[in-house]
Amino acid sequence: MTHAQHNRVFGKRSQEHILILASGDKVRHVTIKPWMAALCFCFSGVFLIGYLLATSYLVLRDDLIGATMARQARMQHDYEDRIAALRAQVDRVTSRQLLDQQLVEDKVDKLMQQQMALTSRHGKFGSLLDRAENSGLTRKDEMIPAQSLVPEAKDKRASLSAGARAIDKLLAGTDEPADATPDNSTLAYVPAPETVGDRADRLFSKVTLSLKGVEEEQRARVEQLTVDAGDAASNIEKVLTRFRIAVPEQAAVKPDDDDSAVGGPYVEPENGDNFNNSLAQLDTALTRLEAVRSTAESLPFRNPAIGKEITSPFGNRRDPFLGRLALHSGVDFRFAAGEKIRPTAPGKVVNAGWTGGYGNMVEIDHGNGISTRYGHMSQILVKAGDMVGRSDVIGFAGSTGRSTGTHLHYEVRQNGRAVDPVYFLNAGLKLATYIK
Repeated sequence: MTHAQHNRVFGKRSQEHILILASGDKVRHVTIKPWMAALCFCFSGVFLIGYLLATSYLVLRDDLIGATMARQARMQHDYEDRIAALRAQVDRVTSRQLLDQQLVEDKVDKLMQQQMALTSRHGKFGSLLDRAENSGLTRKDEMIPAQSLVPEAKDKRASLSAGARAIDKLLAGTDEPADATPDNSTLAYVPAPETVGDRADRLFSKVTLSLKGVEEEQRARVEQLTVDAGDAASNIEKVLTRFRIAVPEQAAVKPDDDDSAVGGPYVEPENGDNFNNSLAQLDTALTRLEAVRSTAESLPFRNPAIGKEITSPFGNRRDPFLGRLALHSGVDFRFAAGEKIRPTAPGKVVNAGWTGGYGNMVEIDHGNGISTRYGHMSQILVKAGDMVGRSDVIGFAGSTGRSTGTHLHYEVRQNGRAVDPVYFLNAGLKLATYIK
């Protein structure tokens, strides 16, 4: 095959495409190269693809926008739910703190009320304890110091706030607050192991039980003192009655009045404070005891010569001067010359001077028809009309009048009649725990 044949069959040159553009008399032609056709084809493809994409977007735009908006709405709802849950938890924590604070303040207020009640009781209780101590029933150091359990309340509101601060310190623990920004998996409320209110309840329960225990001990002690005061008053009354001494009116138990002329509408009884009622009963018992005790202390139940020998008792004896039987109207105690003589009870001096066989004699009126005489003194230190006490010295022992030696003639008279002083001395031994 020749070269010419080869070109005709295999190597035939492709014809170039010419684009002719005519406009009036002007003719233009553009030769279209293969690369230009390829470029146009590429641009056409790109335009077609863009057109198809734009058309697809316009067709599917509503669905895409709706899906996007739905997704954003879901995200917004999720965040709103999370924020609402966090806000609810914060509100719960805040509400719990407010409730705990209110609970603590209420508890402190109740404690302050109890403290003021104890303070008020302590004032009444203290005076009754002083009276009981003076009556010989008890000592103040045996009682429960209720006032020392609670601080003194000068200003209730100020003390309340100060107490709240103190309680807050006591209630402060090592618990840490709950996380305020938990993740999505911990949005559920998880209560704290122990709240301030729980600690407050436990603490105030202990304090309240302690105060109740103190109150019960005080009430038991008051009841015991009431019984002791009643028993002591009854014992003293028995002694006074034995000697026919009138019991003071304020100490006697008054009988019920005639109830034939009473009436009125029925009203429910008041719920009084049992402790105050107990204090009132103790006050009545102490008043009764003080009255009979005062009467007993004013009478000659004490020994005028403690530890001294009795040289001559009361009763009939042989008279040392006449040698015949005679009534000895007193008791003689051996004394040394110049020893001090004191009365056996307070009273008023009705006679002080030389009195016949008594020699230098002092007579003291103790009331209730009871008087005592002290004879044979070497010197008298009082005069008629003087008021003397138990510890006053009325004279010195001697041997004046009808006396064979230095001694004290002690005599007790009831309504002007001489009685055996030993009866009073024995009664004084029984009353030793009740009178000074």
